[in-house]
Amino acid sequence: MAHTDFPSSDHDHAACVGETIARAERSCARAGARLTPLRREVLEIIASGHEAVGAYDIIDRMALAGDRPAPITVYRALDFLRAQGLVHKVESRNAYVACTHDHGDAERAVLLICDRCGMVLEVQGADVFAAIKRSAESVGFAVARPVVEVNGTCTQCAASRE
Repeated sequence: MAHTDFPSSDHDHAACVGETIARAERSCARAGARLTPLRREVLEIIASGHEAVGAYDIIDRMALAGDRPAPITVYRALDFLRAQGLVHKVESRNAYVACTHDHGDAERAVLLICDRCGMVLEVQGADVFAAIKRSAESVGFAVARPVVEVNGTCTQCAASRE
């Protein structure tokens, strides 16, 4: 299920996490990749909210349930999840959000970031990326990894200001 709007305060987040894990299992099975218990735990932590989560926040949350993992272990899991298109890195925050679209390309999403509550919404951006590619090619530039992040105010925060 792809989110089409920022989640409301009464949204069923457990279903969201379940869908993310189910999508990850299907995607890994298709790719012949292993969603190890550690990778699954990292993904569950990221999917547990709609805000971007930093690597050290992930480590701290994992430490609450057991031993504190080494940072390199978490970074390797994050690299795997990104490579599989299961999470996006929010470059401006050096943090991660779960991918909510089954597009299989971890770098092909426009991320809408609410400056008030910190929620991040992934929206399809094929037309945006096509425009970026055309503009770059017109000047002989080869795009390697386009990242589009847009800051603003989500609908819930905008409504609470009224």
